[in-house]
Amino acid sequence: MRNFRTKIVTKELAQKASMLSLAGEEARIRILCVLLERPGSCVSFISEQLNMSVAAVSHHLQLMHKGGLLQAQRQGKQVCYRLRKGKLISHLRKFICHEPG
Repeated sequence: MRNFRTKIVTKELAQKASMLSLAGEEARIRILCVLLERPGSCVSFISEQLNMSVAAVSHHLQLMHKGGLLQAQRQGKQVCYRLRKGKLISHLRKFICHEPG
C-alpha cells in the first residue's frame, strides 16, 4: 500500500512541476496575468495588450493549453482562453500577478 501512495504523489508532483515549468517563462507569465484579469480573452486581444505578435502569443497559449493550464474555446474564427480551475491555478494567481506592496 505504501508503494501505491508514493506513485500517486510522484505523479501529482510531476504534473505540478510540468505546469510550473510551463508558467515559468516571462512571456507566459505576462499572458497569464492578462487571462487572470480578463478570463476568456482571445489571442488577438492578448497580443494587443502585450505588444506581442499574434503568432508568438498563439504559440505560448497552445503550449499552456496542451500542458493543462488553459481551456480553449473557439468563437467564430477566434480562439479564446481561460485558466483551468484548480488549487495550483489559484496559487499562481496570488503569486505571479500580485502587485508589490
